[in-house]
Amino acid sequence: MIPYYGLQAPARGGHYESWFVRANHPGKPQAIWIRYTLFRAADQRPALGEVWAVWSDGTTRQTHAFKEEFPLDDCAFGRDAMHVQAGDNRLVPGHLTGTLRHQGRQLDWDLHYDDGQPPLLFLPEAFYQRGLPKAKSLVSRPHIRLNGSLNLDGERIDVTGWAGSENHNWGSQHTDRYAWGQVVGFDNAPEAFLECATAQVRLGPLYSPRLSIAALRLDGETLLFNSLGQALKARADYHPFDWQLHTASRDARLSIHMNTQPERAAALTYYNPPGGNKYCLNSKLARVTVTLRRRGQPERMLHSAHGGAFEILTDQLPAGLTLQV
Repeated sequence: MIPYYGLQAPARGGHYESWFVRANHPGKPQAIWIRYTLFRAADQRPALGEVWAVWSDGTTRQTHAFKEEFPLDDCAFGRDAMHVQAGDNRLVPGHLTGTLRHQGRQLDWDLHYDDGQPPLLFLPEAFYQRGLPKAKSLVSRPHIRLNGSLNLDGERIDVTGWAGSENHNWGSQHTDRYAWGQVVGFDNAPEAFLECATAQVRLGPLYSPRLSIAALRLDGETLLFNSLGQALKARADYHPFDWQLHTASRDARLSIHMNTQPERAAALTYYNPPGGNKYCLNSKLARVTVTLRRRGQPERMLHSAHGGAFEILTDQLPAGLTLQV
């Protein structure tokens, strides 16, 4: 059974909750990201459903972003299982369909996927029952295989055997600042899976130190670098569009480097439940290199030429970038 699969929203108060599916072409620098969201503000802004999609095509150096908003009366979110509907856009286990229009463009999708690998709780399990952190996430189905089709402005895009993931995140507010990354299959380790994040939270007028966690599934084993002590000791630095993270456990050291190009990222506006907006710089075509050093074992290097998800959430849009949605 997948934990925390259905709606986690409390009866009242500000809340956001998203279910998203992402996948990359097995050979070309192409990727799709589709996100279904419940947004409920702590102030007087109306509650609503949102559906997002980003199609990235590195072969044409184009990234197209789409978003539509729906009154909450036109939405449904299941509590006992993942069943999400906003307008005519739907997501149920193993199947997602929808249509979005933005600035004269249209994207349609009808996609199926398998069960993938067992769920990955990215945070320590006890944290999912606590008020802090205020933002929580997990990978409900890592390493899915996506099949079906996309249709961009009347052009069909076949999706066959794309490696991806099904994900769920929620909270009473967005993390104040973060970098988040994921790789579903490396070029030289197709069954490996990586999830990582570096985050800061506001403490009054100041920000906390950067806290970094990571999880790596490799050769049938899950290596977790997600305790509070590890998060505090980790070293990380990021900016658009480059991120380096170094963390360690008692028996292993993990180094991660992600980078991407501006044309492979979409700049998106995320409403924040307490008030105001955040800006997400969203790329699904990042280059990733991972080095794993374990006591008594040879060093392992994993690499992906363009299969990494790499997002940065920030308070201000960097100079030179234009919001797409």
